[in-house]
Amino acid sequence: MGRPKAWLPFAGQTMLAHVIVILREVVNPIVVVAAPDQEIPPTPSDIQVVRDEERGRGPLQGLAAGLAALEGRADAAYVSSCDVPFLRPAFVWRLIELLGDHAICVPHVGDHHHPLAAIYRLGVKEAVNRLLAEKRMRPFFLFEMVPTRVVEANEVIDVDPSFESLRNLNTPEEYEVAAREFIQRIPPPPGRE
Repeated sequence: MGRPKAWLPFAGQTMLAHVIVILREVVNPIVVVAAPDQEIPPTPSDIQVVRDEERGRGPLQGLAAGLAALEGRADAAYVSSCDVPFLRPAFVWRLIELLGDHAICVPHVGDHHHPLAAIYRLGVKEAVNRLLAEKRMRPFFLFEMVPTRVVEANEVIDVDPSFESLRNLNTPEEYEVAAREFIQRIPPPPGRE
């Protein structure tokens, strides 16, 4: 992207703040995980910010930090990246509903799993730490270790027909397109149609 995604302006706020607003409709508490020296935009006072123990160890390191911060305050966590401006609360609710007795509920759409749009029970922390110690950094290894509910596209298409909840922004062009789309979706004020 060329610059930190969390700081990108979106809908009159930062991208991180925008995603927090969406997630507040579904989950509480919210924990933001950042790299050890990463600067992040200001967050509301009730949002806890925690840091990865080590830099450069990928999503599993962030998952370990986030789950540890939620210990005693939640049973499971929805994990999201900060660059999903079209995340739908109904999508998150559906994954919560489908979790059942499983340790993880992860979407499998477009021929791959989406570990940064999944539900993780706090109990998977031990398995995450084991993978980190073994330097096995791919989230898929975690899905093989613990009972995982893989959610196929047909199970979420009714709540997110174009899978926008899984649409993250990786290039300046994708960001610009998303910002324009968001503005176009805002209904005009009454009397200006």
